[in-house]
Amino acid sequence: MPVRVDKYLFAMRIYKTRTLAAEACKKGRVTMNGTELKPARTFSVGDKFSVRKGAVTFTYEILQLSENRLGAKLVPDYLRDITAKDQLEILELARLAGQSGRDRGTGRPTKKDRRDIEQFIGMPDIDWDDDLDDIEE
Repeated sequence: MPVRVDKYLFAMRIYKTRTLAAEACKKGRVTMNGTELKPARTFSVGDKFSVRKGAVTFTYEILQLSENRLGAKLVPDYLRDITAKDQLEILELARLAGQSGRDRGTGRPTKKDRRDIEQFIGMPDIDWDDDLDDIEE
């Protein structure tokens, strides 16, 4: 019993909704043997396909078919991840790059930080209302 591509991608938790799976197909992000797949095309057991998410291309092999969404623990019984090592390295590098940002609390000071710095240095607080009164006179 063949299963539609968009239904299978949704059922195997590759995409959160069937609509997102169909849009990915239409945008050419789902391929099999170098050809882009349409959402209505069908998968069968043993097919290998690729899904491009960002800079990484994941490759999968179909072990069993299901139209119904599965629990995350059951997915490995239906789908095998055969993604190449170099693609997984790209994913790991992206994850590490996201962590290398500045530490929390560093960077531009907040208003409170600025006031604390001015108080520490001994700069007087400026009362803008007093300055305006002097100008009007």
